[in-house]
Amino acid sequence: MSNLNQYAPLRFITAGSVDDGKSTLIGRLLYDSKALLSDQLLSLNKSKNAGEVIDFSILTDGLEAEREQGITIDVAYRYFSTAKRKFIIADTPGHEQYTRNMVTGASTAHAAVVLIDASQLDFQQAEVELLPQTKRHSAILKHLRTPHVIVAVNKMDLLDFDVEKFNAITTAYNKLAAQLGLQNVKFVPVSALQGDNIVHKSDRTLWYTGEPLLTILENLPTDDNQLTAAKDFHFPVQLVVRLDQDKADDFRGYQGRIEAGQISVNDKIRIEPNGIESTITEIYSPNGLVQSAKVGEQVTLRLADDIDISRGDTFVAADSDTYSSKQLVATICWFDQRPLNPARKYLLKHGTQTVFAKVSEIEQILDIKTLFNLSDAEQVKMNDIAQVRISLQKPITATTYEKNQASGSFILIDEATYHTVAAGMILEN
Repeated sequence: MSNLNQYAPLRFITAGSVDDGKSTLIGRLLYDSKALLSDQLLSLNKSKNAGEVIDFSILTDGLEAEREQGITIDVAYRYFSTAKRKFIIADTPGHEQYTRNMVTGASTAHAAVVLIDASQLDFQQAEVELLPQTKRHSAILKHLRTPHVIVAVNKMDLLDFDVEKFNAITTAYNKLAAQLGLQNVKFVPVSALQGDNIVHKSDRTLWYTGEPLLTILENLPTDDNQLTAAKDFHFPVQLVVRLDQDKADDFRGYQGRIEAGQISVNDKIRIEPNGIESTITEIYSPNGLVQSAKVGEQVTLRLADDIDISRGDTFVAADSDTYSSKQLVATICWFDQRPLNPARKYLLKHGTQTVFAKVSEIEQILDIKTLFNLSDAEQVKMNDIAQVRISLQKPITATTYEKNQASGSFILIDEATYHTVAAGMILEN
């Protein structure tokens, strides 16, 4: 597949249920690709007793509680590179209690490696039933629009690398993917502990004609630098800069990061939510004055007119179809132990703006077991994935999540405790 950004740095996560072997897989990936430092190798060798297999999970399970309990709690980030590509790995928890941490890791990922522990599944049934957390994580990946999903069927060594059982799992996951609308799904039979099909092709899976996991990851395309149309320009104001307020010709600039599109000197823009139009007169980058800037760049913009602008306002192209709104329809993943309370006000943080919000309606909740949406649900509980309507005290300038992840996402915060209670992806505004 031809793509100019095919070998740009790749961010990927591991996802799945508890004990699927996510941390072990990452450790083996680092070990076999020779991406470990000498002190890490020494620590690995010291951790095993004579005759034991190396415990690769200690490379990612850094918290003491993780090592004691044998589970991943927090998101562990690891960096490594091969001759072909640089990687950023997020090892996310499999336990249902820490689903919120998985959402955090997946929100910026180009790809997800979903591990399935083949030894935990019941092959006596007519159709293999996947574990609930595998389904939940897959549903979240769909809502987060994760571009690539690789299903690593792990612990195949415990099933004697049985191709029929591998095929039964791929059939079950393909059915799940079709129900959720996941695309670009690839399957790899692996043994993370023993290294089969992680970095090198395994002699024990001669029936598998695909590439090992690392090769697949090395060749995945990314679109980080893809420029959207000029009319999609989206710039939330983070800071208003005044250098000398006593002079009549004092400097007034607006700092922030371009979240979509591109901008050039003399381009016309519209400021939301007030709808006033103006023209870009100067663009400052960290390296000084420039004629244009694009998505992802931190800049300071100056306008031809003196306009009342503050943090939270948003610059869009003058002909943009993006406008401010006080009503949202969104998918949320609920993180808090206390259920969502429609009678309560929450703080909604979107970009550089924070406003009061109320969930005015629970439209539906995804039933993880059946994958059907329940439209008569009255409560959103921890780790539920729900579609809701939200009313805001003040308008925000948002897009749909599908159009732009940065301007189409938000978090809900408990006003009393300041705990993050939900992450949301905007469907309509």
